[in-house]
Amino acid sequence: MVQLRILILLRMRLAIAALPVLVLVGLFPARAQDFTIGLAAPLSGDFAELGTQWAEGARTAAQGDEAVQLVEADDRCTPEGGAEAARQLVEAGAEIVIGFLCTTAVEAAMPILKEARIPVVTPVRTGSLTDGKVRTGWPVYRLAPRDDAEREAVATILTQRWRDELFAIVDDGTIYGRELAENLRAEAELAGLQPVFIDTFRPQMDNQIGLVGRLRRAGATHVFVGGDRADIAIMARDAVNLDYDVVLAGGEALRAEDGEVPLTEGVLMVGLPRWEVFASPTVLEALREAGVEPEGYVIPGHAALELATGAARVAAVDEVPVVEVLENFAFDTALGVVRFNEKGDLARSLYGLFRYDGERFVEVE
Repeated sequence: MVQLRILILLRMRLAIAALPVLVLVGLFPARAQDFTIGLAAPLSGDFAELGTQWAEGARTAAQGDEAVQLVEADDRCTPEGGAEAARQLVEAGAEIVIGFLCTTAVEAAMPILKEARIPVVTPVRTGSLTDGKVRTGWPVYRLAPRDDAEREAVATILTQRWRDELFAIVDDGTIYGRELAENLRAEAELAGLQPVFIDTFRPQMDNQIGLVGRLRRAGATHVFVGGDRADIAIMARDAVNLDYDVVLAGGEALRAEDGEVPLTEGVLMVGLPRWEVFASPTVLEALREAGVEPEGYVIPGHAALELATGAARVAAVDEVPVVEVLENFAFDTALGVVRFNEKGDLARSLYGLFRYDGERFVEVE
């Protein structure tokens, strides 16, 4: 059985204890009670590969735990499929549902699951899903960063790291690039920092020598680029050709494949680590034994099942709704310790700073 440790944040009910206490609880008996966990994912259609990854991770986490009944439903990544999957899982008696990888599917499912009082743990990043929780009453919890978490991470990490550097901010004029750049500029201003150069460049050019030359004349030693990997690679190449020693940084778009110009060693990325970095050797070994590669949604799916099973067990022991457990407890999973804030978002950021070593991005200490 994949063993599950649960870090429980207990709100002490005794009069002598006024503060929350973090307690490490041992394993519950495997057959204390049977639990029905619902899984919804696109198991057919264009997104079937991603849905299968999620399901394989969850199935591996459930292996050997005879108390867990995992019921799967194909949401097809569509509104119709999401609603249909929700109805199937309600009929199956699911106590908690994990999955729904697409916004349209989970939004169609939530009214049905809300009426049945079944909480959902999903990797969907759309901010409005949890922003409207107070208004809609949807019991939804996000097992992934929000869609606006990247720009917040860029601003926070680089403002701290570049406080003593001569830095510049440029963007490609797209919504993605402009939002990253503007958020960084605003955060720097609040911290009393002033970029030496700010500009918008024309993307998809054969070279960026003019921009790179202006950056050098401005004295910038560090440059954040709100743009894609291809443009950043061209800037890095042109800087080398001009003998300009500069540190370039970008966002998650740097995870893309190389274009005609390969990315130069030393480029920084504010982004997410590969999920397998979080997983323990025990989890990775279990996946290997099951013939499952720890790629894509596999590790998040594994973590979701661990969390769901743990929540159901604690709810049974304490005789409280599963939602109450999700809102007050933290769980040790394949993604590390997971705890949700009042909205249902992850209570901690998963973003970090990474440096390209010529082959892959390695986290910067």
